[in-house]
Amino acid sequence: MTVPATAHRPSLDGPASAAPSSLSTWFSDGWVATKRNMIKIKRVPDILVFTTLQPIMFVLLFSYVYAGVIDIPGSDYKEFIMAGIFAQTVVFGSTYSGSAMAQDLKDGIIDRFRTLPMSPSAVLIGRTNGDLFINTVSMVVMIGTGLVVGWRVRSSLLEALAGVALLLFFAYALSWVLAFLGMCVRSPEVINNVSFLVLFPLTFISNAFVPAESLPTPLRIFAEYNPVSALVQSARELFGNVPPEARGVSDAWTIQNPILTVLIGIVVMLVIFVPLSIRKFSRISTR
Repeated sequence: MTVPATAHRPSLDGPASAAPSSLSTWFSDGWVATKRNMIKIKRVPDILVFTTLQPIMFVLLFSYVYAGVIDIPGSDYKEFIMAGIFAQTVVFGSTYSGSAMAQDLKDGIIDRFRTLPMSPSAVLIGRTNGDLFINTVSMVVMIGTGLVVGWRVRSSLLEALAGVALLLFFAYALSWVLAFLGMCVRSPEVINNVSFLVLFPLTFISNAFVPAESLPTPLRIFAEYNPVSALVQSARELFGNVPPEARGVSDAWTIQNPILTVLIGIVVMLVIFVPLSIRKFSRISTR
């Protein structure tokens, strides 16, 4: 008996109608999409090269250029600044998901994905996992560079690993936010500009590079309730790099409870933007 050709053709009505529902297949689709992004990094090594060069440049710049002019009472500036550089790098590293999704839309890659019987979340999982991999490599490079220039971890190994994990998970959650925004625009240039306009003040009007209490009052209040400040403060505490004179300086709840603040922020971003991103992807892949 002859089988009609259409029996082997995946549905073009969108991934929702053809996507398998089993959990194992969901993980399998996500892993395949993740491997796609890993292969892309392998074929375009410039992404990884410039991603690793930037944190090295920031570590050397702030450690040797600004260390002599910025005084941190009770602490060495190199130890003070490293948590800020960690946070800045992983936050900006999370923008790749947004620009990559916008680029895939522009190039028509999403139209190709819609012909495949795959979970609509697989592409997003692969994209955000790619960001997580890049940020992990950046963290390893920054830690190595920091140790070379004199930065030291003053806490236990377990606390230090918790600090690295907290930075990476925050960046991973932020990747879902940027992935959603990347699907709301049709040009990678737009999402890059939007990301810069939002993330630049968040990272620099914070306690990342100077103590928040040294800022003018309006900027100090903004910095104290800035989520990046909570992330930086969490990293400093977990790495044991909080100057004794800086303990208890700010009365802001976010600075007094930075780790809890960051964990709440991670959960909120994932709970809101994971379903929003999947729903948005399903809509754009079926139109």
